[in-house]
Amino acid sequence: MPLDVSHKVSPFDHFATRASQLAARAPFFLFCIVLVLVWAPSVLFLPLDTWQLIINTTTTIITFLLVALLQNTQSRNDAATQHKLNAVASGLADLMEHVAKDSGSHDLDERRKELRRAVGLERDESA
Repeated sequence: MPLDVSHKVSPFDHFATRASQLAARAPFFLFCIVLVLVWAPSVLFLPLDTWQLIINTTTTIITFLLVALLQNTQSRNDAATQHKLNAVASGLADLMEHVAKDSGSHDLDERRKELRRAVGLERDESA
């Protein structure tokens, strides 16, 4: 349920969120372009192997770190979305149960049970 969701965010999660927000903005893209523009002319005074090694190493490190940070952010977003969907499904199942009791509709009660099984609510309640 929504009240079960923790609002505490670890320092790493906070950092990952900020890094994700920064990486999704135009200034970060411009920084990347500037980095390439500064690197490109260095071919004139660096050996070709060193020149290539610099850009390959830099891009590999940046990509590795961003993937880790963005994966953290995406996983937390997925979990939050799942909690919201569970709350909506649970509320709908409760409403269907209430209406089924009032109307005596066996079909609606079966549909409610089917909904709870389909979204795994019975496992959430027992956990």
